[in-house]
Amino acid sequence: MMTEELVIMHDQQAVTTSLQVAKNFEKLHKNVLRDIDALKRDVLNFEQMFVESTELDSYGRDRRIYYMNRDGFSLLAMGFTGKKALQFKLKYIDAFNRMEKQLQLQQQRPLTLPEQISLIAKGYESLSADVKDIKDRMGLPGNMAHAFKKKRNAKIINIFGGKDSNAYSNKNIRAKTYRALFSSYSETFDQDRYNDLPMKDYDKVVDFVNNWYPPFELQNEIRRTNAQLAMM
Repeated sequence: MMTEELVIMHDQQAVTTSLQVAKNFEKLHKNVLRDIDALKRDVLNFEQMFVESTELDSYGRDRRIYYMNRDGFSLLAMGFTGKKALQFKLKYIDAFNRMEKQLQLQQQRPLTLPEQISLIAKGYESLSADVKDIKDRMGLPGNMAHAFKKKRNAKIINIFGGKDSNAYSNKNIRAKTYRALFSSYSETFDQDRYNDLPMKDYDKVVDFVNNWYPPFELQNEIRRTNAQLAMM
């Protein structure tokens, strides 16, 4: 587990996510969401520590996640026990400390996106000798992930001939096309999730999507479905 994955920058704040917590503490994500939802009912200042959001899964569907700051993580992790859990708690605390120290130096004005990337890189250089260029490995932030989702969906709609096309209305064919696109993406960029794509490759993946077409057999299935249903 690379240390740089533990804490990220989101809205100019050092945070981690429920997905990362679930992964690092070897818990089911749905159970982490359940624990956070329980805190929401009992903690008065919940909104100051947790922000609910969505992230694309491997099929392009929105899934619910939480961003949490240091206080939110500390509150959630109170119930995590065991030697391994303690080690990860210490790593998280160290990552938060280093990120927040860097952020304090940049509070005079809002940061541009390139400055945020540079700041994260500098903050993690001392954490691991393997970190040479963090911005080359940092996953897509929320705004870029959302922009990519729109471009990907627009491409799928175009392939089907529009949202009103008969093939697009066929959920099985639509799902098959999304899977085919993700399979090609995963093979081309060696990634298991869209949001894990390094930011430096964003333009490349946009070009990839714009120039992608389904396999020949799937293209024929789309054409046949449109033609058959159009004649009914």
